[in-house]
Amino acid sequence: MAMLNLNQLVSLQRQRQRRRQRHRRIRQIQARDGPISSRAKRKGSPCQNDDNSLDGQIKGYSGPNLPEDIWCHIHSLMPMRDAAQAACVSRAFLGSWRCYPNLAFTVETLGLNENACGNDKKSRDFASTVHHILKKHSGIGVKTFKLNVYNKHEVFLKTNKQEICLVDLENWLQIAIKPGIEELDLSLSERSAMYNFPCSLLSDGIGDSLRYLHLSSCNFHPTVRLGCLRSLTRLALCSVRITGDELECLLSSSFALEWLELKLCSGIICLKIPCLQQLSHLEVITCSRLHVVESKAPNLSSFRFAGDLNIQLSLLGTSRIKKYERFCSGTVFYARTELPSSMANLETLSIYSEVETVNTPMVPSKFLHLKFLTITLGGQTYDVFSLVSFFYASPSLETFILNVRPEESMERISLLEDPSNLRKISEHRHNKLKRVWMINFSSIKTLVELTCHILDSTTSLECLTMDTTHGAPRCSCSVNKSGKCLPMRRNALMEAHRALLAIQTYIKPKVPSTVELNVLEPCSRCHLLEV
Repeated sequence: MAMLNLNQLVSLQRQRQRRRQRHRRIRQIQARDGPISSRAKRKGSPCQNDDNSLDGQIKGYSGPNLPEDIWCHIHSLMPMRDAAQAACVSRAFLGSWRCYPNLAFTVETLGLNENACGNDKKSRDFASTVHHILKKHSGIGVKTFKLNVYNKHEVFLKTNKQEICLVDLENWLQIAIKPGIEELDLSLSERSAMYNFPCSLLSDGIGDSLRYLHLSSCNFHPTVRLGCLRSLTRLALCSVRITGDELECLLSSSFALEWLELKLCSGIICLKIPCLQQLSHLEVITCSRLHVVESKAPNLSSFRFAGDLNIQLSLLGTSRIKKYERFCSGTVFYARTELPSSMANLETLSIYSEVETVNTPMVPSKFLHLKFLTITLGGQTYDVFSLVSFFYASPSLETFILNVRPEESMERISLLEDPSNLRKISEHRHNKLKRVWMINFSSIKTLVELTCHILDSTTSLECLTMDTTHGAPRCSCSVNKSGKCLPMRRNALMEAHRALLAIQTYIKPKVPSTVELNVLEPCSRCHLLEV
């Protein structure tokens, strides 16, 4: 069907009038940019060639006779590097390259990560390529502008003349941010953290079309002069200097907002979210000075929060929240005792706790709708078997993931040292639980007891996975470039062998034939234990 439509378009555009219009357009471009130069050697990024050299490469080919708007649309669907390369071989794409709508400047898209050179040269190449492309761009039709100066763990935008970089950045933003822009993603390095994002570029209606705004490592101080970002549906701020009042001012005019993400924004002390009817996801991660979170958004369904239990949370309509992630010590006890009443309709619960000073109590409250439960515990002395309370409280639970991170300094009782008196709670039955995954499984007695309880009391279980590798899965050496698995400390390797013995002795005999048992063990080639 697609080929039929394309053939129809080609035949329709063979009319003389259309052809004359296209030739006239080519003559205008050539008159503006000068004569066609000979083909130049390309080095590094394909985006960095000037327009004349591009035209010289494609002198003999112009492609099917389609109207300019069709070529522009096809060109806009290509990734940026492919779009630049297409402009190198086709006159039809050469004109549309000047108004290419999806500008994504990262070291990956510009191909700088492929060059074996130092960071200083990569920094110069990065800035030079961005400057060159934007200088040639018409500034018309930009829908997406992404500038990310990071490549994994390296910072490439380094210079002793940082103020020049910031001036260039200002000019780049002025070219890209025009009426019609929909996505703006600006991720700077920590060395540029003093950069003040120019809110004026989004004022006077320019920001009306903006749907996604992501800022990282800069200052952002919106005021009432910014106006209404009426189309903004997603806002993400990471390591951004902004106050609670400034953020509230921005949110109060973002009526279409659906997703709010705040990470490492230390300037926020009191977070106040107005009555945003469309807001469904709220994420607040490690805002160190935060004391209060107050939300009047009535339709939150997902909440992700990393902060002390002392932080005051006041959320409207918590009964609508179906997904909750909490990162904080003491969260296991808090979740079991407080959440069933405040978030009664939870379906997914993820808990990450470094320290639990109190075992999980057996209380009558229940999570009637909870289906997915993930618990990650630090290496503290804790009765893992007390997590049975969550099974009692969750009659609809289908998936359970437990990660007990190892701590070498912690004193733990191994089942192999004390195999007597394994605890059982026979009166509890689980009829919905299907999948269980134990990460960092060890021979800790309370952990083995919990696993045995699950096998004894669950009639619906389909799959049990037990990972003893401490993050170094078996045979990962076959996919790693180094040809080796991730390293394991001797103590971890010894514990893995004890865990395998516990599985063989206490767990495997209890596994029904209808249950798939997956045991992940250290690679025998890379992790040979020397006695």
